[in-house]
Amino acid sequence: MTPDVTDAPRWRMPFAHAARLAGTLLPPSALLLVQRLAVAAVFFLSGRTKVEGIFTMKPETVALFQTEYALPLIPPLPAAWLSATAEHVFPILLVLGLFTRLSATALLCMTLVIEIFVYPDAWPTHLSWAGLMLPLIALGGGRVSLDRLFRIP
Repeated sequence: MTPDVTDAPRWRMPFAHAARLAGTLLPPSALLLVQRLAVAAVFFLSGRTKVEGIFTMKPETVALFQTEYALPLIPPLPAAWLSATAEHVFPILLVLGLFTRLSATALLCMTLVIEIFVYPDAWPTHLSWAGLMLPLIALGGGRVSLDRLFRIP
């Protein structure tokens, strides 16, 4: 038996009404859509700083991957290209809700690489990104996604 709002103590009634309203106005698919857009914005805007025009690699991007972003296993030029490409392709897929789980997983892996090898002290930011991506990996893109339309799990 589900407790009715009127069964709650008087001081809890506004909270119960707010919770019911939030549940109605914020269905899971709307929350997943907001998460997809938030993650996409962060990574796409970062990707745009690495290139000029449509997709011409900036010389300073390669220089950053030689110095500040230096990764242990990937040379700077391929790392710069992989990063810029990932930061463009996966956010676009997230906005469309196409291959959502794959895109969120790829960006989560990128976040882990950034956390471990580039900015280990930025864990609060990276944790907040992970908090947005993990539900997308677990639940997919939601009803408002091309995954749903094409029945992609």
